[in-house]
Amino acid sequence: MRKKKFNITGTCFPNQHYMVDISDTLDKMRDMVDEGTYFTINRGRQYGKTTTLSLLCDRLESAGYVVFFISFEALDEKSYATEENFYQSFIWLLYDQISYNLVKNASEELKTILEKNGTGNEGIDGRRINTLISEICKAAGRDIVILIDEVDQAGNYQTFLKFLGLLRNRYLNRNRMPAFHSVILAGVYDIKNLKLKIRPEEEHQYNSPWNIAVNYSDDMALKQNGIAGMLSEYEADHSTGMDVDAMAKLLWDYTSGYPFLVSRLCMLMDEEGKEDSWAQAGFQRAVKHILVEQNTLFDDLAKKLAQFPSLHDMLYEMLYTGEKFAFNTYEKAFNLAVMFGYIVNRDNKAAVGNRIFEIWLYDLFAVEAALNDDEVYNAGSMEKSQFIKDGTLDMKRILERFIVHYNDIYGNRDERFHEKEGRKYFLFYLKPIINGTGNYYVETETLNEGRMDVVVDYLGKQYVVELKIWRGQAYHEEGERQLTGYLESLHLTRGYMLTFNFNQKKETGIQEITLNGKTLVEAVV
Repeated sequence: MRKKKFNITGTCFPNQHYMVDISDTLDKMRDMVDEGTYFTINRGRQYGKTTTLSLLCDRLESAGYVVFFISFEALDEKSYATEENFYQSFIWLLYDQISYNLVKNASEELKTILEKNGTGNEGIDGRRINTLISEICKAAGRDIVILIDEVDQAGNYQTFLKFLGLLRNRYLNRNRMPAFHSVILAGVYDIKNLKLKIRPEEEHQYNSPWNIAVNYSDDMALKQNGIAGMLSEYEADHSTGMDVDAMAKLLWDYTSGYPFLVSRLCMLMDEEGKEDSWAQAGFQRAVKHILVEQNTLFDDLAKKLAQFPSLHDMLYEMLYTGEKFAFNTYEKAFNLAVMFGYIVNRDNKAAVGNRIFEIWLYDLFAVEAALNDDEVYNAGSMEKSQFIKDGTLDMKRILERFIVHYNDIYGNRDERFHEKEGRKYFLFYLKPIINGTGNYYVETETLNEGRMDVVVDYLGKQYVVELKIWRGQAYHEEGERQLTGYLESLHLTRGYMLTFNFNQKKETGIQEITLNGKTLVEAVV
């Protein structure tokens, strides 16, 4: 029997690949189809859209629908040259499905109509396509559902928008003329943005001919319990000894359920095949690998940051200063970031989509700092060797040396600079020290104007450094209690605190205290 594997390219099939059960998503989509809804599925690249459509197709066919599952990826430039060419190409796509017996529940009369009209070379005008749709719907004898994948491929062509307008007209008049029961379009961009690419003038960019359709708004991210179910199946086949629930939580914590990232991390751990591949250490090696490899997901992110400086600057401020941005998808760059999954809505505020994206962005911004000849980054790079002993980070020594460099380089700046920039420069200093071996991320719940908890993963060990701004003794003591609680949740006994204090009479330096059974190394700059 052929063994299953993890898959990140093309459609996933339950009998060939380890997959998360997405029955809840399919049930919701099925209900929308039953209601005769036209809708769009817009998600980031490699988000499992094609796999979802494939499984939905099977489910709808089992319910008795005639389903055409087509992709605009099969069309060439000539297909969009004129309306007649596009209509002919659309009918050919339907015929192509019929000719390979890929459409269950299709009547012989329907097959005959598509064979007669799908192989012509003269093109089909607007009047004829309307008549053909009526004939196709009548001949089917059942409700027809059209699933169109890779709709972005048509995004630069006015002929496609004309076709959407035609379908819209038939939908609005479906009680008087035969129409497709449901049409589902899947792609990264929503139809408003397809319109935007063709007619960028402000007064037209939101006047879509597809305003009859709704967005499938439910979260398609993989759930933690679903990931655990997939891992349980894998564990039953391979007996690795992994803690399934703990690994499922790790995968979800780092990916927020982004399907490509979940599958790729699992694939890396599977391919490595070491004794600890499915433990914390193996997972961190997989994270390290995915962050430095080239893939279309990160390629697209890099391109969008270069194309939209406002997006670059917003993410930079969010990650380094805890700046809060209202979640507003009407700004063009913001809207694209949401569609691609780079930004999500968290309590009506913008947040980076997942921890993997966060770490990747921190790496990118640190490299930009190095290229800009940032002094504190270069200092960390030059002193790297003194902070690593027997594979362990000497975080106390890192804090000591950072205080020296920070005071030398930035000590004469005003308070506003220190409050806004101080924590950022510690992260710049830390990055070259752990680069190539470890990573860090900021715990989202503590990312604000006052404090942030930085978690450093280095050779399977974790170090927590709380970066905070001095707000008085009571605030400081509350921060100590919060840090000990966080250390307890991570099963750590030692933590670190770096406080930026602007008082004239402050005492800089490092001390160690014991609180609630935890050792805290406190540094003041």
